[in-house]
Amino acid sequence: MRISWITQNSAPSVVEYGTSAEAYTKSATGTSSSYRYLVYKSGQIHHVVIGPLDPNTVYYYRCSSDSTRQFSLKTPPAHLPIKFTVVGDLGQTGWTNSTLQHIAQSNYDMLLLPGDLAYADFVQPLWDSFGRLVEPLASQRPWMVTQGNHEVEKIPIIHSTPFTSYNARWRMPFEESGSTSNLYFSFDVAGVHVIMLGSYTDFDPDSDQFKWLQGDLGNIDRGKTPWIVALIHAPWYNTNTDHQGEPESDLMKQHMEVLLYKARVDIVFAGHVHAYERFTRVYNGQADNCGPIHITIGDGGNREGLAKKYMDPIAGISVFREASFGHGQLEVVNATDAVWTWHRNDDDVSVVSDTVWLRSLSSNPACKS
Repeated sequence: MRISWITQNSAPSVVEYGTSAEAYTKSATGTSSSYRYLVYKSGQIHHVVIGPLDPNTVYYYRCSSDSTRQFSLKTPPAHLPIKFTVVGDLGQTGWTNSTLQHIAQSNYDMLLLPGDLAYADFVQPLWDSFGRLVEPLASQRPWMVTQGNHEVEKIPIIHSTPFTSYNARWRMPFEESGSTSNLYFSFDVAGVHVIMLGSYTDFDPDSDQFKWLQGDLGNIDRGKTPWIVALIHAPWYNTNTDHQGEPESDLMKQHMEVLLYKARVDIVFAGHVHAYERFTRVYNGQADNCGPIHITIGDGGNREGLAKKYMDPIAGISVFREASFGHGQLEVVNATDAVWTWHRNDDDVSVVSDTVWLRSLSSNPACKS
């Protein structure tokens, strides 16, 4: 597990940890860095990898030898079942707070976030306030994220490097999966192979990301990970009037959809559109029993509000759609069965509004590739 934290001043990049409260039997040392963005200078950003850790185990830890603050985390299980929380376009609003409160009650193993985290949008202190907002949950469970358009923060001439803040603060295990960029990576957890793709970096057939994805998909062992889940930010399927015709959706789909289809990816989660929508199994614009289910879950609570207007539904493809804030839960029960639920933040009460049982494509004889 990688532990990331920020100190205002210089401090040791050390995590002490153990399986009993305040009994730290092990320690690990990592690295620290800071960044400048226009007139803003970040604190010291520390990243420390601890382990090896036992699965499904609570560890207590403290950072930079700070005796005033102790945290605890629970590692994911080594085998199925496993429970994911999925939420996109989180932001920092009252609706965000409501979403986080509902997530906290769900007893999940890992959180997956398909982009648009802090909505800092060039205002760097908002990255700090977002860190404080999510710390109670993100310190307890692995939060695995990919980037959205609000993470780019590129200003021509003045600050030409994209993703400065995101890459410095939210470091993901990209090297471990053979990726050259923090913007796309993959990992195995329990019996699930999770692929995090970058909608806002190059994805054409000549790009590093495309070639990396080809190699990653080719290395999957469905005996070890019978389920494959992918995350993008800009949805490839979308009947909302918002975010239609964007290259990050249309061109990425044009280049990469066939790769995911041939690999028999089970589910593709997206954000970007501030509403919920679930499609049936689909490929190349048509229902296909061997294609992935596409789910838009960009309704975490951001300040831009909900996307309430929809086009006419695509017959036989768009199954459920609603413009409400909320989050999703994917419980992978075993090698063949999983259940997906969408929980709406209705009057500050988490309401289960959409439920569907899924069967893995690896267990479907008709989809053997």
